[in-house]
Amino acid sequence: MAFAATALTIATVASGQQNPSPSLPVVSPPRPDLTQLSATRISLDDAIRMALQHNHALLAARTTILQNQAQEITANLRPNPVISWDSQFFPLFNPGQFSADYLANQSQFDFGIGYLFERGKKRQHRLQAAKAQTAVTRSQVTDNERTLTFNVSQQFIDVLLAQSTLEFAQQNLDSFQQSVKVSELRYKDGDISESDLLKIKLQLLQFQTDLSAAKLAKVEALVALRQFLGYESVPDNYDVQGELDYQPVHAGVDDLKALALRTRPDLQAAQQGITLARSQEALAQAISKRDLNVTFDYTHTAGINSAALFFNIDLPIFDRNQGEIARTRAAITQSQEQANEASEQVLSDVYNAYETLHSNNEIIALYRGGYLDQSKESRDITEYAYKRGAASLLDFLDAERSYRATQVAYRQALASYMTAVEQLRQATGTRSLP
Repeated sequence: MAFAATALTIATVASGQQNPSPSLPVVSPPRPDLTQLSATRISLDDAIRMALQHNHALLAARTTILQNQAQEITANLRPNPVISWDSQFFPLFNPGQFSADYLANQSQFDFGIGYLFERGKKRQHRLQAAKAQTAVTRSQVTDNERTLTFNVSQQFIDVLLAQSTLEFAQQNLDSFQQSVKVSELRYKDGDISESDLLKIKLQLLQFQTDLSAAKLAKVEALVALRQFLGYESVPDNYDVQGELDYQPVHAGVDDLKALALRTRPDLQAAQQGITLARSQEALAQAISKRDLNVTFDYTHTAGINSAALFFNIDLPIFDRNQGEIARTRAAITQSQEQANEASEQVLSDVYNAYETLHSNNEIIALYRGGYLDQSKESRDITEYAYKRGAASLLDFLDAERSYRATQVAYRQALASYMTAVEQLRQATGTRSLP
């Protein structure tokens, strides 16, 4: 009877769950916000965009452009006119003589206005030099963006490598745990000794250590990447989206050199520096021209109104701005040599990046040409044989270590190749390689 009552109770509860009472509404659990969940994973393009928008060092560098533009306003300003006035012959010690008649017929009043006429088109040359400086600064900031983009890409690849290593460490641990279970069964059956069982259990510690180290490496890589992105631009639990991948680059070194000479912002800044130096020489030449100071003066003296016109100009006998002219001419030569040096640096960067990419490409080809498959086949064969008693423990552990080392080295080679691609993009100054 008790069993029947219990069964009846269970049936009633089950029936109630299948047919809920209409007076009690069914409340669905809240759905997760998929937008927020997906926002915590960023791609490489997202990371570069965030860095260009939020990196504080870059934002600080961009303010130099605004500062130079403000200097353009200053350079284009005209001189202010000068107003002067004075009053003379006031009877301060004889106040009894102070009257309207005395002011009109005895006192003197002067009022003048003057203006400095700049000769040699100084204002135009100042403005041109300021604009040239702004152009140089803008190219330098663009070069900062190029460097930041490479740093972000390199660190992003480090995160991908850490993620791939973490996943591989987890797979190794799971696989080896199965081997430990098999070894325990073989030990119970008397197929292996207790010493061999202890050895394989101790080997498990290495896999657990590798997993912990991989987790820490990924956390550190994400923190370093967040520093480039701007700490507030991503949440604490953000992650990256992507994987280590091999994308061949078929461009020739000559095409890459020509592309870099057209697009590298640091080379453009050096070439614009020549224009800046020449504009500063033109300004120095203009400064050697003496300015004319003209003043109109109105005077009221003893009831008589009069006017005067004054002209003032320096005689360029000694100071003709010779030193600044000579300095700016030497600066032109300096900027030309710096531009030549920048051009050679660009070509060297492209060649080094191309050779690095070519070397890493050969390493990837070696792994894909058979070493990866061979290490996996060797591990699988040895593991199969060990589980069936046809291979020794040392053979199994050695094959496991070789497989793990080959896989880790291949992942590092992929990361090095991807970094070499980013280095080539940095050397050419563009992310669009031919």
